[in-house]
Amino acid sequence: MNIRTISISGIVAALYIAVTFLVQPLAFGAVQLRLSEMFNHLIVFNKKYFYGIVIGVFLANLLLSPMKVLDITFGVAHTAISLAIVIFLGKYVKNIWARMVLNSLVFSFMIFIVAWELKIAFGTPFFETWGVLILGEIAVMLITMPIMYAIHKGVHFDKLFKK
Repeated sequence: MNIRTISISGIVAALYIAVTFLVQPLAFGAVQLRLSEMFNHLIVFNKKYFYGIVIGVFLANLLLSPMKVLDITFGVAHTAISLAIVIFLGKYVKNIWARMVLNSLVFSFMIFIVAWELKIAFGTPFFETWGVLILGEIAVMLITMPIMYAIHKGVHFDKLFKK
């Protein structure tokens, strides 16, 4: 891994942590509106964003979560597995908007991993919790699609790793 990849990954991780901190009361628990999930959209531009996103989730959960070990384990698993699925499926979807929708759907469906965590930790009903988590995740992912796309038009996320 070169210094550019390490630097960009660090910036993405720091942004993920900072945004999670800003919405901390809404970022954890059975009802979640974790605005920092918008950074998951970076994966549709370049698979190298994987590292920064996963490190950001890990550190945000380590530093901010009231259930550190469980959130690190299940949250990082949710993110890493979802990103891997999007990387794989994204090879077959060329349109950026379609990949962002795919990304939103994958992350929202795979949030069952976090619902499972909450079932284990608090005994919350799995399907009801999963449904509420899906609503929060899909809302954040869909609402932030145009924001991430607009930033991309100026920053060119797909070209940051090239130089």
